[in-house]
Amino acid sequence: MSLAERHPPTDGPPRGRPRSEAVERAIIEGVMSLLEQGVPLGELSIERVARTAGVGKATIYRRWSGKEELFVDVVRAAELPDPPLPGTSMRDDLVVLLEQVRLRGLANRSSAILHSVHAQMKSSPKIWAAYHAAVIEPRRRRGMEVMRRGQETGELRADVDLDLLNDLFVGPLLLRAVLHPDADLPEGLAEQVVDTLLEGLRPGVRPDGSPSVSSVPRPS
Repeated sequence: MSLAERHPPTDGPPRGRPRSEAVERAIIEGVMSLLEQGVPLGELSIERVARTAGVGKATIYRRWSGKEELFVDVVRAAELPDPPLPGTSMRDDLVVLLEQVRLRGLANRSSAILHSVHAQMKSSPKIWAAYHAAVIEPRRRRGMEVMRRGQETGELRADVDLDLLNDLFVGPLLLRAVLHPDADLPEGLAEQVVDTLLEGLRPGVRPDGSPSVSSVPRPS
């Protein structure tokens, strides 16, 4: 997938001259090359990136306002692209989203670049904040929207705190991928997490036949 496909144009006027995909690729691959050599993000200057990529500093600044914006695009380019959602059900969409978390965890373990970048980004507050805003938050909003549709279609209890539920879905995979890097991330884990949680979150009735609190619509 090309950089242009990974980063579709955003609304608003373009900054500087039109982007050249070949030049962008050279710059981003230059940063990746330096990271592979073990150069910390904090020690990467625009001058050094320009020399490695074989371009001038002005060429970089025409495309990115500074290091933080450039490094966010580097990490995005190294990561797996977000998958399309099937849209057949909330359950199926959630499985696809969590499967991507699982695959991303495996990629972080196998990719020296991603492992190094994610470790170093947390010591660079500006870069981490930019990455969080550009990558993490959009993914979280996507999951929340899937669950909101699930409530509207009756697939999910109406009284559930979606912000908390999102953490409950994603948490087990992040725990294994980040905090326990030796833990298994087997195929089928996404389905197991989604189905285990949904079993207790679908609208239903009590054993005596009366509606459960979860099946009663929330007051507007």
